[in-house]
Amino acid sequence: MKNNDLGLLIIRVSFGLLMLLHGIAKLLHGVDFLGGMFQSVGLPSFFAYAVYVGEVIAPLLLIVGFRTKLAAIAFAFTMIVAVLMAHAADVFTLTQTGGWAVELQGLYFFGALALFFTGGGKLAVSSVSKWD
Repeated sequence: MKNNDLGLLIIRVSFGLLMLLHGIAKLLHGVDFLGGMFQSVGLPSFFAYAVYVGEVIAPLLLIVGFRTKLAAIAFAFTMIVAVLMAHAADVFTLTQTGGWAVELQGLYFFGALALFFTGGGKLAVSSVSKWD
């Protein structure tokens, strides 16, 4: 039995919940450390607050399936920024066990990209919109 919509629901909820945990940590402990990272590359520290879009709002939207494509592209952009800001030196690196050093960020990025192209499926709140 093939059920693509159930598969998309599982992916949306899994990715959303797992990233939401990162966002909750930032809600509880703040993003000051990110502000310093942005300042160190010449950007304003208030850019750090954008992490709430990618790690709280977008995951919540993915979980319920509201505007899945928009949420997914925001999620993917967040992962690009995270890699560039904190993991750029690891992009071409393997771990001691042979895994990609940024495989978690890569999984989040490519999963979000897949959701951007597929949408949320029929088990999503906004399943009839072009931005589902």
